[in-house]
Amino acid sequence: MQGIVFNLLEEVITRSHGVEAWYQMNGVAGITASYQPHAGYDDGDLIRLVEAAASVLSMPKREVLRWFGRSAIPLLAERYRGFFLGHADTRAFLLTLNDIIHPEVRRLYPSAAPPRFDFKSVPDGSLRLGYRSERKLCALAEGFILGAADHYRQTVSIDHSICMHRGDNRCLLVLHFSPMQEP
Repeated sequence: MQGIVFNLLEEVITRSHGVEAWYQMNGVAGITASYQPHAGYDDGDLIRLVEAAASVLSMPKREVLRWFGRSAIPLLAERYRGFFLGHADTRAFLLTLNDIIHPEVRRLYPSAAPPRFDFKSVPDGSLRLGYRSERKLCALAEGFILGAADHYRQTVSIDHSICMHRGDNRCLLVLHFSPMQEP
């Protein structure tokens, strides 16, 4: 796992819950590392930090990952504007993952192993997104999708009926998009 993921997690936690919560999570997780963005780290560190966050924040692990992904998108959009520009909506952005965003991630972070996606547009306007990763961080992917929808001022509902956590060979997320309702 790339250090930038840990840096984003630290920033999301400290912005929302304070630096003390981050230090408490590190203590619970038994982690003393300082993460450098371009370096690679053991995936287990992220899992331990998520488990610690679940304990410290009183949230299920899956919800910690979704919250983290959703909260990280504004930070990513600020740092990597080029990835977000030129897309009319969330669907257009997601369709660039395999061909534009992940190749650039691998260029910037040579040891990165981003997930693999497949896409199928459905006549009802939904998008079927297949997710494959040995890390099985599909809840994090859901959070990133929700954050991207927020960024593009859309609402997305996610039907996640096929999942690697239930023994399937990939996750299948069916995404339904609509404009964000104004208050």
